Amino acid sequence: MERSGSPDSKRYSRTAALLSVLAMGLGQLYNRQYMKGLLMLAFYGFGIYTAVTRLPHALWGIVTLGETETKLRKVGKLYKQVMGDHSIFLLIEGLITVFIMIVFVWLYVIAVKDAYHTGKLREEGGTPNTFRQTLSFVASYRFPHIVLTIPMIGVFFFTVMPIVFMILVAFTNFTRENMPPAHLIDWHGFETFRDIFRIKAWSHTFYSVTLWTFVWAVLATLTGYFGGFAVALLVQQKGIRFKSFWRTLFILPFAIPMFVSTLILRNIFNGQFGPVNQYLSLLGFDKMPWLTDPMWAKFTLVLANFWLTFPVSMLMIIGILTTIPKDMYEAADIDGASAFQKIALITFPSVMHAMAPLVIMQFVGNINNFNIVYLLTNGKPVNGDFQFAGDTDILITWLFKLSMEQGQYNFASVIGIFIFIVLSVFAIWNVRRTKAFKEEDA
Repeated sequence: MERSGSPDSKRYSRTAALLSVLAMGLGQLYNRQYMKGLLMLAFYGFGIYTAVTRLPHALWGIVTLGETETKLRKVGKLYKQVMGDHSIFLLIEGLITVFIMIVFVWLYVIAVKDAYHTGKLREEGGTPNTFRQTLSFVASYRFPHIVLTIPMIGVFFFTVMPIVFMILVAFTNFTRENMPPAHLIDWHGFETFRDIFRIKAWSHTFYSVTLWTFVWAVLATLTGYFGGFAVALLVQQKGIRFKSFWRTLFILPFAIPMFVSTLILRNIFNGQFGPVNQYLSLLGFDKMPWLTDPMWAKFTLVLANFWLTFPVSMLMIIGILTTIPKDMYEAADIDGASAFQKIALITFPSVMHAMAPLVIMQFVGNINNFNIVYLLTNGKPVNGDFQFAGDTDILITWLFKLSMEQGQYNFASVIGIFIFIVLSVFAIWNVRRTKAFKEEDA
């Protein structure tokens, strides 16, 4: 047994780290953690097997997107279809393999660090944990990390990988006309990005839809928030009886599934047989083009969204109002403040301080508010100057039409990248600037 502090013992950490670099688990075996070392060696063997057998083909698929097209081969008097390479499957399989290898490399680095620190412990005269002690330590102190690992892997493979796939598709010529497996797709570089700004039909549609998307998001967020704020103030006023009844009544629009409410509103505002126009006709007014005129359709969208979203803001603001100290209002009454001044100087700042992060996220969510736009107007009325989009289409519904209805997958991916960048930058930058998050960090 080597004594602690001897020259040989000083090399424990370096030797263990070097052995782990050579093969995952060897450093743990050197540190006399035999069960851990054997498990790591088994995982190392699986990683090497994957790297040797799958990684070359995966990289080939990502780089080439296939080389053999599907063809018809004559067999006697009949023609038989001979399947070739499927470009999209090759791209997806390649991404999955690369992602698995990234996870493997990450665990490989962790194993090297573990061997090094365990060697350090031996240099200082300590005794490495047994496998049972390691399991006990993990269960006691690393259980949250283990539980979080499962959703983290899910986010990695089901969120990060689709985003990477979408980005890569934007650099190809993937459309319905050259749909695999009948055809192979090719890398197209930045051609699609240039086309969306260079071709007039695409650029005009892109700028118009983007402008309306942000206008829509601002109007939908402000009407829902201030509508809920106003209703909450009215419900919480002194002298209002049956407050529970009013709160229950106003939350009903939110209690009904949104797609059901939206489809009902679509029938209510129907220009031909909708009840709104029927009542207008009975009163002697002309029927309104609620969903057929571009401006009226946009107004109807904002109105319907207000009806569906103000209950949520109302309930949250009612909760915030109950936390505002009453002595602040009493002091304002002594100073002779009017009702408007109390709302502007006490109520609104207190509510906004707590609601600011949520309002920002509502704005971000309204940019991607697919359901109400698609179900209420489906992007209509049709605009002949737009490329596969209507007057009320926002970016997310335009993306849906480009991909699911028109098969313009490369253009849809470009739109998706634009939405992702705008929402990510805007959400992170603005949320981090709100006082509520700053105080939490402090």
